[in-house]
Amino acid sequence: MVASEPDDKELVERAREDPRDFAALYARHFDRVYAFVRHRVPRRSDAEDLTGEVFKQALANLPRFEWRGVPFIAWLYRIAGNAIADHYTRVTRDRAASSAGDPGAESAAAEAAERRAFLYRAVRDLPEDQRRVVHLRFAEERSVAEIARALGKSEGAVKQLQFRALQHLRQRLERDHA
Repeated sequence: MVASEPDDKELVERAREDPRDFAALYARHFDRVYAFVRHRVPRRSDAEDLTGEVFKQALANLPRFEWRGVPFIAWLYRIAGNAIADHYTRVTRDRAASSAGDPGAESAAAEAAERRAFLYRAVRDLPEDQRRVVHLRFAEERSVAEIARALGKSEGAVKQLQFRALQHLRQRLERDHA
């Protein structure tokens, strides 16, 4: 970002005053949100639809957005995670309602979609710092050193956050699927 460009906070304030100014936030963050969604959704058309939905929801909920010391993109990722989980829930429900096709294959596909939706919800429910590390490490496939630089933390702190996040996810999986 060039020093003369407005930061996200300023762009959010502008968009709150005039929703047409949301276009600058859209342009700035579209590629990252689309990549986030596309990495998790196999069909390009679904990824495009979900990305559009993310920005539609962000614009609609912008008056309720609060700065809490995390980047604006983190809020967009959270909306995207919710949209992806909802997408897989709908896909699962639609497949279950469909009577055509092989019941065994449909059952396996539905089960896989449910597992993905569960995982997205579980990650979404992690504490913010753990969720961010998980996203950077596994969704963006960044190294521990890159994450440490991006977050301004030591590599040891990043490893500890990742360990705790995975531990929480493992415990939730065991608890909810026991």
